[in-house]
Amino acid sequence: MRQGGSSRLVAFVPSSSFLLLALLLFCQLLAVGCSNNRKPAGPTSLGVPIERGIASWYGPRFHGRKTASGERYNMNDLTAAHPSLPFGTKLGVRNTRTGREVLVRVNDRGPFARNRVIDLSYAAAREVGVVAAGTASVELYLVPAAGAPPRYTVQVGAFSEPERALALQRDVLRLYPEAVVDSDGTWNRVQIGAFDHREEAESLRRELTVIGVTSVVVSAR
Repeated sequence: MRQGGSSRLVAFVPSSSFLLLALLLFCQLLAVGCSNNRKPAGPTSLGVPIERGIASWYGPRFHGRKTASGERYNMNDLTAAHPSLPFGTKLGVRNTRTGREVLVRVNDRGPFARNRVIDLSYAAAREVGVVAAGTASVELYLVPAAGAPPRYTVQVGAFSEPERALALQRDVLRLYPEAVVDSDGTWNRVQIGAFDHREEAESLRRELTVIGVTSVVVSAR
């Protein structure tokens, strides 16, 4: 036993470098915890996007009005307006910021504002979180119809430049109002009609030949 000594309580005073290390570790743990609550905007089951851009939406003011396809707009249906895709086309729409997705059917033409790729119905916009903001960055995915019978269309041109396809479409629209531009991100195809029977499409092709327009019958997407 030591004699004459006195016991002392030694206090540990952390250095400034130790405090800095602890603070950095805490921030990293906090960031990991927050990221676990955020829906990733990474890979999707929808496949490869055919188009990227800004989506907007339209709602009550247009409810009940006739769309470009002839049917009445219902803001509570999952539909959309697209500048060129054939009516009836099924699209997957994905909000690139949140990763939220919705499937829609094209039944109208639009948007008419520059730099926008699609106008969503109110119901579809609500699904992907566009209603409050008004617009959102999205990706569009083509959804093939399961088990659908083949359909045919008459193609009068295919261009890598969208401007050339749109110019031809404008010329064709004077005689064939149903002419559309079908784009897949690489080719922009000017097509007329969508037929259940190939002979109907062939009849239109022969009609075009008479007026000097070269065309070909292809499968409708």
